[in-house]
Amino acid sequence: MKLVNQMKLTFQSRSVNEGFARGAISAFVATLDPTVEEISDIKTAVSEAVTNCIVHGYRDTIGQIHVTVKIFEDQLVRITVRDNGCGIEDVEQAMQPLFTTVHTGERSGLGFTVMESFMDKVKVRSVPGKGTTVTLDKRIAARED
Repeated sequence: MKLVNQMKLTFQSRSVNEGFARGAISAFVATLDPTVEEISDIKTAVSEAVTNCIVHGYRDTIGQIHVTVKIFEDQLVRITVRDNGCGIEDVEQAMQPLFTTVHTGERSGLGFTVMESFMDKVKVRSVPGKGTTVTLDKRIAARED
C-alpha cells in the first residue's frame, strides 16, 4: 500500500476536544469524496475512540491524545488514536459488548462494539500503565467521475 497523504493531531483529553477530532478527521478524509454514510461511520468510530481515551485512559486526569490519519492509494483510511493513560488489563474482555470499567451507570460498555460495527477493521493494543492504541481501518468506495 502506497501512502498518499497523512496528518497528525495532538490535543488534551478534554471532552470538548472530541468534536474537534471528529470534525478535523472527517474534513481530512473528505478529499476521498466519501458518501455521507462513510463519513458518518468514521465520525462515530473516532468519537468512540477519543471518548475512550478521555473516560477510561485518563479517567479523572488530563493527558495527551495523539491521532494519526493515513490515506493510502487504494482508498484505505487508517486512523490511529493513542493515549498514554492507564492502559487496559484485558483487551479481549474490554472488547466484549457491555463490558465497562466505569460503574456509575453513565457508560454502556459498547464503545469497541460500535467501532467494530462502523469500521472495516479495529485493532487494539494496550500496555497497562503505559496506554492504549486503537487503529481503525475503513476503505472508501471509489467513485466514478
